[in-house]
Amino acid sequence: MTTVPTRKEPVLRLAALGFSTIIFLTWLTEFIHLPHLLYNEPDVFLWSRVLIRTGVMLVIWTWVHLSAKRLLGRLHHLEEFLLVCSWCRKVGHQGEWLTMEEYFGSKFATATSHGICPACSRAMLAQHRTAVRVPPAGN
Repeated sequence: MTTVPTRKEPVLRLAALGFSTIIFLTWLTEFIHLPHLLYNEPDVFLWSRVLIRTGVMLVIWTWVHLSAKRLLGRLHHLEEFLLVCSWCRKVGHQGEWLTMEEYFGSKFATATSHGICPACSRAMLAQHRTAVRVPPAGN
């Protein structure tokens, strides 16, 4: 079983660019003394203000990045399709056609077993009764 290489996510890159731009503008605002020009605050560089804003932005950026990464992982998982032959029920996987047992054994490392679902069981029992002409149980 081979793993699919991870792709660089453009959504995560755009978010990183956006948050980097906001942090850059936060520092630029402090360097050009924009609070002094707009609000008549003291004309000094306030390290505490810019560091607190940067810290808050980094916390939000981390939360957004991890949430988006988790959601993209779920999305990629849901986008996967299982290719099944409509005739023989083999599974197409990386250019090979495997039986269901081979596929689930290699892809998920799980053992498989055989059974019969209730609907098929009823249908097979009804078919058997009509072929053998056995009256239904309970009569």
